[in-house]
Amino acid sequence: MNPHVTSFFDAATNTFSYVVKDPRGPACAIVDSVIDFDYAAGRIAYAGADRIVDHVRASGLEVEWLLETHVHADHLSAAPYLQRALGGTMAIGSAIRDVQATFGKFFDEGAEFRRDGSQFDRLFQDGDVFAIGSLEAQAVATPGHTPACMTYLVGDAAFVGDTLFMPDGGTARADFPGGDARALYRSIKRVLALPSATRLFMCHDYGPNGREIRNETTVAEQRANNIHVRDGVSEDEFVALRTSRDASLAMPRLIIPSLQINMKAGALPPPGSGGRRFLKVPLDGM
Repeated sequence: MNPHVTSFFDAATNTFSYVVKDPRGPACAIVDSVIDFDYAAGRIAYAGADRIVDHVRASGLEVEWLLETHVHADHLSAAPYLQRALGGTMAIGSAIRDVQATFGKFFDEGAEFRRDGSQFDRLFQDGDVFAIGSLEAQAVATPGHTPACMTYLVGDAAFVGDTLFMPDGGTARADFPGGDARALYRSIKRVLALPSATRLFMCHDYGPNGREIRNETTVAEQRANNIHVRDGVSEDEFVALRTSRDASLAMPRLIIPSLQINMKAGALPPPGSGGRRFLKVPLDGM
């Protein structure tokens, strides 16, 4: 009972979204969707999300879940747009509450911003089991990049979010508020304890050294070749490497709009008195 997986690549943010289908029927889940966002112009569009809508409708699929692996800091979620078009239950890890508490303060959100995760339809605890049609799926907590990171294990496929990159890309940063390199190492080891043939689907790829963009690898390939956490790399070695590398990284270009919107389940800011929507930019906050 292994899922059929269709990938959608957003080149502007180097993000992969997925439609994960039950091989025995029309049920599916959508993982980590993306809004088109022109930051300089403040313009939002849905061409990328509409590709998913068109695929789902043309294939006669029924969306049961809209899954977020974490609160992304590099793109805006299209989950509410897809839910309006296609239905489905919007879900994320229960540690979203920690993210909301941290960034609610950072963006000076008032009491109207609920910090209990209630903007989402379902908050997964580690080990929660759910169904995509006849497929059994499991939410596996993999904190480290953020406190709320979840890996979704569906049959022989695991959707790892930013916990891992392709082997020549290594791992994601762990220096955001609530991030922890030691926790990230332990989360990765949990993923790499899955059967060696398990398919691992990335949320991002940046084509290191000019290679073509890729989004799928296996546990065996990661254990043999990942430049940060292959077999034989100790926890202390990883923490030292990750900490040193993180200190050299700039903030993601879309971190300020992404966090504001994604921690609210993709909801855009409400219109002001003139009908326009506004984002906050905390000066010198990062």
